[in-house]
This record gives sequence, C-alpha cells and structure tokens, in this order.
Amino acid sequence: MINRDIDTDAATAHEMFQSFDGMEGLPVSAPAARKRLSIEAFARSVYPGLLVAITIGLAADWLSGHYKAPVMLFALLFGMTFHFLHEEGRCIPGIEFASKAVLRTGVALLGARITVEQIIALGPVPIAMVVAGVTTTVLVGMLLARLLGQSRSFGVLSGGSVGICGASAALAIASVLPKTKESERDVILTVVVVTGLSTIAMILYPMLVTALGFDNQRAGLFLGGTIHDVAQVVGAGYMISQQTGDVATYVKLLRVAMLLPVVGTIAFILARNAVGGAGKAKVPLPWFLFGFAALVAINSLGFLPKPAVNAASDISRWCLIFAIAALGMKTSFKALIDAGWRPIAVMVAETAWIAGLVLAVVEFAT
Repeated sequence: MINRDIDTDAATAHEMFQSFDGMEGLPVSAPAARKRLSIEAFARSVYPGLLVAITIGLAADWLSGHYKAPVMLFALLFGMTFHFLHEEGRCIPGIEFASKAVLRTGVALLGARITVEQIIALGPVPIAMVVAGVTTTVLVGMLLARLLGQSRSFGVLSGGSVGICGASAALAIASVLPKTKESERDVILTVVVVTGLSTIAMILYPMLVTALGFDNQRAGLFLGGTIHDVAQVVGAGYMISQQTGDVATYVKLLRVAMLLPVVGTIAFILARNAVGGAGKAKVPLPWFLFGFAALVAINSLGFLPKPAVNAASDISRWCLIFAIAALGMKTSFKALIDAGWRPIAVMVAETAWIAGLVLAVVEFAT
C-alpha cells in the first residue's frame, strides 16, 4: 500500500501491464518483486511533496478567510500553478501520497459528522440515480467509442471512470479487461483526461447549481452524482456549504461502492466468453469507503462524543485541503490537449450524459 500511494497513476498502469506480460511468459524490464519502504525511507520520500501541499493548503486557508472565498477553490488553483513540481523531481512521491492516502483519510473521517438519519432523509432517489448513472454511462461509452473509432475496451474503461470514481476506477477496470497493444495507452489516456475533466467540473458545477437556484440538498445530489473524482466532489460540495458537502460525499461514495459490482460484472462476462482469463485479476478494495460507513454507524449510535466529532471534522477538513492542493499539482491541461480529440470527445460526451441524467433526476424526482 505504501508503494502504491507514492506512485503516479501512469506508473501504476505501466507496472500493471508489465505484470501482465510476466504472466504470459514475456520478458519484463523491471523486477516483479518490489521492496517495501522502511518508515524512515518513506518519510524521506514523501516529505518534500507533502510539505508543498501543506504550504499551499495553509496559504489557501488564509486567503479564504481573508477574502471570504471557498478554500477548496484556492487550494486547487494554487496547486495547478505548481504543476511543474509533479513533472519530475523529489516532490512527486509526496504529491501522490497527499492526493491518495491523505485524501482517503479525509473522506473516511467525514463519516464522523454524518448519521444514518440524515442519509435516510434523502430517500431512495440517490441510490436509483447512482445505479442508473453508472450503468448508462458505461453503455454510452461503449456506443460512443464505436462511433468514433475507439475500441470497445476504451468505451468500458472511460465510461466506468466517468461514472464511478475517476482514475481509481480506470485502474480497477483495466485490471480485468483483456490486454491488447493499446491497453496501457488507453489507461494512461483515461487517467489524464478524467482528471482534467473532473478539475474543470469542480470549478464550473458549483456555479451551475447556484445559477439554477438549487438548495443545499439538491446541489449535493447533483455534485455527488456527476463529478468524477472523490476529492473534487468533496471540494465542490464544501465550496457551497457543509450540508451540500455532506450530501455530495454520501452520493459520491454510493458511486464508489459501485466499483466492486461493475468490475465483478465485467470480469464475469469476459470469463464466460473466455477472453484472456480476465476474471483472475484482483480488484482493489476502497477501504476508505468502509471507514466512512463505520464512522457513520458509530456516530448514529451515539458512541462518538462531541469533542471526538469536532476533532475528526477538523482533521478531515485539513486532509482534504492538502489533498485538493496535491490534485491541483497533478492536473496537466497540456497532457489533456496532447491526447487527441477523439478520446477526449468520448469522455466529454460521457461527462455531459451523466450530468444531464443527474440534472433531470434532481429537477423532476426530488
């Protein structure tokens, strides 16, 4: 887990496909076994990038209080100006650690301020909306990929990434798709494009729900049901209000929970069709989702004292600010432009589809 949290998503994808080569008896350029970092080596590896993310987060918080503007937006925009630190050098492991492990910790701790009663009050609409959104986005992705000359696998990969949880979903789905000569390129391309689109959505969607006059609950349903990555959902939601952020987080984690059934279904279909033995791949468990659920349950039962809830909320807030700053540093619009228009068109259309579907649900079913 430590190694995964300091690797870039592109490097993780590259290693994934090297391991597939190894299973097929082909030579690989890197050793199959990886050495686990000691605590001291890990700390030395992550502290430069983590320190930058913390510094940006603190600056964003100060400016937010001074100018009465959303701290998450400041953290994102400031982070984007330091993207060069993520291109090469000692800061990369710390930036990756902040955008992954620190992010997951912050999301899990959000469960300490949410109760089952609040979730029940939202009704069955979010669940139905999430299931319909994820399912139809994958299907739309397959159709659009075919129309624009992309592979069916890219359609499934991009649709699942847009519909579920961004780069994490892309890597999980790639682990069960059949391997082709374009597979690694498609995964890296999907990670780059979905990160860029999610960043744009984090900036634009809060303005959209404000212009549409949505209340906090409806705004949370829309943001949680449409933005791709968990961090950007959290950032966009808490730009508006705490209630919007809470609702958006719950809805987004429902989408994250769809990762296991979607990946399992893809693996089952491929196994039945005897394509490449894809069903043997391992699917990473989103442990932060279980942590979030556990804290919601404990808080709902009244076992968390008020000081503990306040402390968890404060720690969560800072973790998320630092993670948003790191995600800003990871965002490369140059890489997005270099990807070519066809795959970008597929993913933009998928993004528009899920946004339109969720908007219709929020308008007419809530």
